[in-house]
Amino acid sequence: MNIKTVGVIGLGKMGGPLARHLASGGFQVVGYDLAEAAINAVADAGVTTANSCADLASRCDLAIVGVGFDSEVEETIFGEGGILTGAKEGLVLAVASTIAPGKMKDIARRAETKGFLVLDIPMCRGEQAAIDGDLLLLGGGDRTAFEACIPAFKTFANDIYYLGDLGAGQVGKMVNNLILWSCISANYEGMALARSLNVDTETLREALLDSSARNWAMEVRAETWELPWAEKDMSIVLKEADEARLSLPLCGSVKEVIKGIKINLGQGMPHER
Repeated sequence: MNIKTVGVIGLGKMGGPLARHLASGGFQVVGYDLAEAAINAVADAGVTTANSCADLASRCDLAIVGVGFDSEVEETIFGEGGILTGAKEGLVLAVASTIAPGKMKDIARRAETKGFLVLDIPMCRGEQAAIDGDLLLLGGGDRTAFEACIPAFKTFANDIYYLGDLGAGQVGKMVNNLILWSCISANYEGMALARSLNVDTETLREALLDSSARNWAMEVRAETWELPWAEKDMSIVLKEADEARLSLPLCGSVKEVIKGIKINLGQGMPHER
C-alpha cells in the first residue's frame, strides 16, 4: 500500500492546516469544503480542489474526513456524491471527526462491505497544534493500513499512537475530552473562588503551575478559548457510559459547568452547514 495522494474533506480550522502540512510534506493533496473561502485559503499551498466528495475519493489513496457533526460524516461518506460513490479500489478512509465509537464502527461496517479500509484517527491539542503540525493522533482500525498512512500522518502530528481495533481511537479521544473538560471546569471554578476571596488570580495561576494542581488546560489557559464542541463531546461520553451501564456522575456535572463557562463567554452552539 503506497499513499501518494491524500484528500482532506473539511478545510476549516483543523483540516486547512492538515492540508497545508501534507502538501509541504510532499504529498499530492486534494481538498473539498462547502465554503469557498476555506478552499481559497489553502490554494496557495498547492492543494487542488475537488468538486465533490466522490470526485476527491476517485483521485486519492487516503481520504481524511474532518467535518464536525455525525450527520455530516454520514453525508460525506454515504450521501449523494459522497465518498463511496466515487472511491477507487483500495482507498483508505480515515475519520478524523470526533464521533461516538459505536457510530464509528457502524460507519466502518457499512463502508467495508464496499471494499474500503476504514480507520479512526481523531486528534488532540487543538487549532494551534494543527497550525504548528504538533497534533496528537489516536488511531484505530486495520494496523497494516494504519502503518501505511503514518508518513502522511507525520506531516501534521508529531505524536501518533495506534490504540487497537476500529473505534479505539474514538475511545481515546472520548477519554481525553472527559479529562480535558474536567480540568477546564476545575480551573474555572477554582479561579472563581480565588477571585471572590480577593486573591490575584494571575499570581495564583503562576504558583499553581509549580504545584501538584498543574495541568495542560491551565498552562494554555484553555478556559479562555472558544469551546464549540464541549457539550457535544460530553454528550458522547454520557451516551457511551449509559450504553456500557457505567456510572460516571462527574461527567454530567462537567457538562453543565462547561455550558455555564460558554454562556458566560457569550459562546453559542455550533450548527451544521
